[in-house]
Amino acid sequence: MTNKPTIAISHLGCEKNRVDSEHMLGLLAQAGYPVDNNEELADYVIVNTCSFIEAAREESVRTLVELAEADKKILITGCLAQHFQQELLEEIPEAVAVVGTGDYGNIVDVIERVETGQRVNEVSNEPTYIADETVPRYRTTTEAVAYLKIAEGCDYGCAFCIIPQLRGKQRSRSIESIVNEAHSLAEQGVQEIILISQITTNYGVDLYGEPKLAELLRALGEVDVPWIRMHYAYPTGLTPKVIRAIQDTPNVIPYLDLPLQHSHPEILRAMNRPWQGRVNDKIINRLKEALPDAVLRTTFIVGFPGETEQHFQHLCDFVERHEFDLMGAFTFSPEEETPAYHLPNQVSQEVMEQRRDRLMALQQPIAARNNQACVGETVDVLIEQGKPNAGEFIGRSARFAPEVDGFVYLQGDASLGSMVKAKITHADVYDLYGTIIS
Repeated sequence: MTNKPTIAISHLGCEKNRVDSEHMLGLLAQAGYPVDNNEELADYVIVNTCSFIEAAREESVRTLVELAEADKKILITGCLAQHFQQELLEEIPEAVAVVGTGDYGNIVDVIERVETGQRVNEVSNEPTYIADETVPRYRTTTEAVAYLKIAEGCDYGCAFCIIPQLRGKQRSRSIESIVNEAHSLAEQGVQEIILISQITTNYGVDLYGEPKLAELLRALGEVDVPWIRMHYAYPTGLTPKVIRAIQDTPNVIPYLDLPLQHSHPEILRAMNRPWQGRVNDKIINRLKEALPDAVLRTTFIVGFPGETEQHFQHLCDFVERHEFDLMGAFTFSPEEETPAYHLPNQVSQEVMEQRRDRLMALQQPIAARNNQACVGETVDVLIEQGKPNAGEFIGRSARFAPEVDGFVYLQGDASLGSMVKAKITHADVYDLYGTIIS
């Protein structure tokens, strides 16, 4: 029997944060700490926070307050800890430690120090750490899906984004390290590996002196996993070399998550986007011609300071013209530490929300048509939920990424975590429906 305290993790934020949570759990379990997903029974609760925008901070603070009111001893990790380290210790007496985004590898040492009665501030000013395949990991996703962090941090300075301050400069893992972890995940039965970083198309620049995404994708083609998916591919980084690697590597899904943010050159310039005015019809058409079967997903920010009705209409026309398979729209969030916070001509919250709703209303019939085009097709579906006794299952086809896209609802016979063939019989705006082919 161990006399070590029991620890739970409350995970908030993005999938990059999730991987950090999984490494902390792995390190704690390796060190002999009982890990429990029941926060009520735990001696300590680690809250891995998000601080990307105001809404995310509010959710993080709400979680911390609820735990504090329940008289829990809290370790605050992640972006909020990096952002407001000393303030959190001062304002939340129940917080026994703050741990920065580059310091989660020290979680066992932090717990040991807390156990001696210390209040610990373990936050590096400049995060430089990134875990590799040698760091234990306790996965929190379904058995069939795993995120694989290929790099951390960002070298860009988009006017609306605080991530470089919270996560540091880009640091890539080696191709060998990533492939080794992918093989390990395949041995665990993973069917889908999702490559994540802030800018996946910039992978390797810091390590090799040039982008190496094409080489990484080809190397991952040797891993026995049916689906490898990329998140956050800047369109200018989808070079002919990368496109050929996608074409030539059968397990790399042609699913391109393009964080475009806007279409108008003046707004992109104000955003200080890396390519500024080069997001245009030509670059999207080039991708469609090279990868005609690709699923194109994107996100846009409406209401950036200075966005006029004409700028917004340019964006609406762009969306109508290109008919993206999947799209998200967000209102601009003014972050104090970013240049955009100080720009003139801020757009009112009411106008921002109206524009977001208008853009999403424009996208819905497009998404419905694109889903409708799948009716009659036979597709691979990864089964993730279900009632086997009732013959009802929920999964995803290659066109849907977990947590952000739709589902495929199926009737038939299958086992959880398996990949099945399914005939799509009907569709709606967000989801597909069908029958499993025996």
